[in-house]
Amino acid sequence: MAARPRDRRWAFGLAGCAAGVTGLLACHSAVPNRLGRLGSALETFLPWLGVVVPLLICLALLRRSTAGLLACLAPTLAWLVLFGGLWSPFSSEPYDLTVVQHNVADDNPDPAGTARALRAARAGLVAVQELTPAARPAYEDVLAASHPHRAVHGTVGLWSAYPLSDVRAVDIRPAGFPDGWRRGLRATVGAPEGEVAVYVVHLPSVRLGASGFASSARDESAALLGARIAADPAARLLVVGDLNGTVQDRGLAPLTSRLSAPAAGFAFSWPASLPVARIDQVLGRGVVVTEVSARDATGSDHLPVVGRVRLG
Repeated sequence: MAARPRDRRWAFGLAGCAAGVTGLLACHSAVPNRLGRLGSALETFLPWLGVVVPLLICLALLRRSTAGLLACLAPTLAWLVLFGGLWSPFSSEPYDLTVVQHNVADDNPDPAGTARALRAARAGLVAVQELTPAARPAYEDVLAASHPHRAVHGTVGLWSAYPLSDVRAVDIRPAGFPDGWRRGLRATVGAPEGEVAVYVVHLPSVRLGASGFASSARDESAALLGARIAADPAARLLVVGDLNGTVQDRGLAPLTSRLSAPAAGFAFSWPASLPVARIDQVLGRGVVVTEVSARDATGSDHLPVVGRVRLG
């Protein structure tokens, strides 16, 4: 029996939606950024396009549309190619170093409690952003025994269980930002498996409003940091921080194109109340970040993120 016109319309509609999702997943870089940085906005939430696929499958089943079900194979495959490797939050690969990254929030009502939560991660390195002068003593007191080595510059800090050397400020200020805007440092960590250069950074915030995705200052800061990374002679290097963007966001490409991302784990870290994106990153060069995972909420609007790193 021939398909009824209404059934054909449903099949074509489902196929069209599936093709649209497939196109956005496979060709997201083709979405222009000139108008309100639409491409960056899409790439920030790109994994969530996968939510559309089960909805299309349910509609196809309800309509008993074989063609609609077959059309859903394309976006499913596209999503798995992009994000299937991150589906498991844990990797079986060995690692040498654990890093916990956290934007602790400058209005955090319980810095001591947050410091205890970071200590409980049992990481060799603890990197923080939005560290205020008033809250700093709480982190120093709580982490002193487990992480006796520390480096702080402006609002970013690094606490380490291993010796630190060659500590220096990293200027990633976009044009027009004041001298007091200090959100970058570099230190060499003397880990048991060998030295590794560690950058702790906090890129400018972005805003999503009527005019679009405002990220020009963040993008400029990422380019400055990318140039600094390119000139760094360290054989092993980590960039840890709040980048205010995902690794898919093309605005961060001058930086992320020089680094490798974790092999496993979505680790959505923001906002803490309902995490939808990982903007807190542990990225490497000359090392392998085998996995990344999010920890329980603290008094911050971000979740802590734990990265496992193989230095060999």
